[in-house]
Amino acid sequence: MADEQLPQAPHAYTEDSIRSLDWREHIRLRPGMYIGKLGDGSSPDDGIYILVKEVIDNSIDEHMMGYGRTIDIKIIDNQRVVVRDYGRGIPLGKVVDVVSKINTGGKYDSKVFQKSVGLNGVGTKAVNALSSNFVVQSVREGIMKAAEFQAGQLVSDPKPVKTSQRNGTMMAFEPDPAIFRNFKFKTEFLESQLWNYAYLNAGLTINFNGQKYHSERGLQDLLERKTDPETINYPIIRLMGEDIEIALTHGNDYGEEYYSFVNGQNTTQGGTHLAAFREGVVKTLREFYKKDYDASDIRASIVGAIAIRVQEPVFESQTKTKLGSILMEPDGATVRNFVVDFVKEHLDNYLHKNPETKEALQKRIERSERERKDMAGVKKLANQRAKKASLHNRKLRDCRFHFGEGSKDVEKEALTTLFITEGDSASGSITKSRNVETEAVFSLRGKPLNCFGMKKKIVYENEELNLLQHALNIEEGLEGLRYNRVVIATDADVDGMHIRLLLLTFFLQFFPDLVRNGHVYILETPLFRVRNKKTTIYCYDEREKQEAMRKLGRNPEITRFKGLGEISPDEFGRFIGDNIRLEPVILQSDRSIQKLLTYYMGKNTPARQEFIIENLRLEKDLITSDVLPVEEVAEADLA
Repeated sequence: MADEQLPQAPHAYTEDSIRSLDWREHIRLRPGMYIGKLGDGSSPDDGIYILVKEVIDNSIDEHMMGYGRTIDIKIIDNQRVVVRDYGRGIPLGKVVDVVSKINTGGKYDSKVFQKSVGLNGVGTKAVNALSSNFVVQSVREGIMKAAEFQAGQLVSDPKPVKTSQRNGTMMAFEPDPAIFRNFKFKTEFLESQLWNYAYLNAGLTINFNGQKYHSERGLQDLLERKTDPETINYPIIRLMGEDIEIALTHGNDYGEEYYSFVNGQNTTQGGTHLAAFREGVVKTLREFYKKDYDASDIRASIVGAIAIRVQEPVFESQTKTKLGSILMEPDGATVRNFVVDFVKEHLDNYLHKNPETKEALQKRIERSERERKDMAGVKKLANQRAKKASLHNRKLRDCRFHFGEGSKDVEKEALTTLFITEGDSASGSITKSRNVETEAVFSLRGKPLNCFGMKKKIVYENEELNLLQHALNIEEGLEGLRYNRVVIATDADVDGMHIRLLLLTFFLQFFPDLVRNGHVYILETPLFRVRNKKTTIYCYDEREKQEAMRKLGRNPEITRFKGLGEISPDEFGRFIGDNIRLEPVILQSDRSIQKLLTYYMGKNTPARQEFIIENLRLEKDLITSDVLPVEEVAEADLA
């Protein structure tokens, strides 16, 4: 009997299956390993901002070593980034190597770069590989050396030439549109990033597109910019030590607000140093006041910042957003012990020397304690109702993956989204077209309650708001947040705008950290569908509609979508997939939440009346010169 033939594997695993990629190919094939998620610029942790950070970090490291007090940054046509420092400049013979050879750089020599952010020799190589065009230029003692790359490939390597320019390094790049699709830099995100650099490097001046960023008092300036002097309970406490700086105060907003940094890197996800800071504040205040206050009462409404510098920091990812557990050199103490001991000593001393702050701080803690106890009974009943409702909750259509649950698929966790919709028709369309792995839907029954000026007790008494906070799992803070993106999806009409404002009021009043940390977005949906027999174009404003009419020629069919419920599930799937348009809700760092809410959601104030009267425009005035009337579109088509 003949031997049986084994079935041929559809993808044979042979020597030909093994590939070796060079550094450039690997970065372009797996960019997420180097810069996190790609994104389109609508989120502060999108890849294009990581590219900017990686280049600026090198200039910051030069400043930290005592070379260069100014950094010039430009973004040209929202595409090209130019960063110029006035440090020592890259050694001329290594200009090409430091931006194109992995594990090549000056930061491996700890005698030259102490306590630097970039220690892995990857940063500028990733920028180079992920840019359609990348130029590096170094000036040292009257000699300039430059090189140019395209997608990481060297295309120009001229010989050094004489120059009258000052010493320093210039890097210019354009993110590759083939990798970063439809990207757009948001100035607000870059401004926040640059202010952080200024606060952490007192005396440094950063010039960005004509604006100056400069700080002399470090983290105290940061908190002054982030808080309203009329609402903080006592003057900002600033504590300075070798390799550590701390600032804190208490405001009146709900939640806790922290800004943490390691070697100048904004660790947006915290880590061991931030956990130790929070622990140290609780321990110190309990011992100082000799009362066993609840930790949540001590930290309620706190606004704090911590910055430490360590040799060879260990981060939990290439993007360096969370610090791991490390030892402090040279004494070998852990970061936790170092921070807790510092807070215990210096905060205790400060309170002994400042009796007015001591009294104000204790009053704030005891006020939080009273509010918590007053709410305890209502909270217990509300949680019991929410637990029962969750078993058969028709408001929430959940997804399979959740943010921060520790799954191996980090990219899917980053895409987890909760759409908050108005009414069953809109939620039905989204539910049928969503990605069930990463997209959930929460349906409102109408306009939610205007929460402005109310205590948090109302969240538990209002069934819909209570179910929403439980769906998000943010009752005790953002640590348990189940969705990375919270998307408000309402109709593009007056009622839809009102619901949007009511939801933003709810989040800003009771969960401001959700907005501050860039988790809240507005879903942009098309207003028009313009099509002929061959092509369909969806348009998000009047200008896009006019362009679509020009493109499709005479007599296209035009449909105006009045609400989300009118868009079929098949069409809806095209707007919430890869081509989703999300507008982030950005809270300006110098804006007071309470003043903002008072203006928009408070009683009919004179200031709001005056604004409406001054900006009232008649319908005929809204036709602007850059929008062509239909007749002109037809004439253009005839031509």
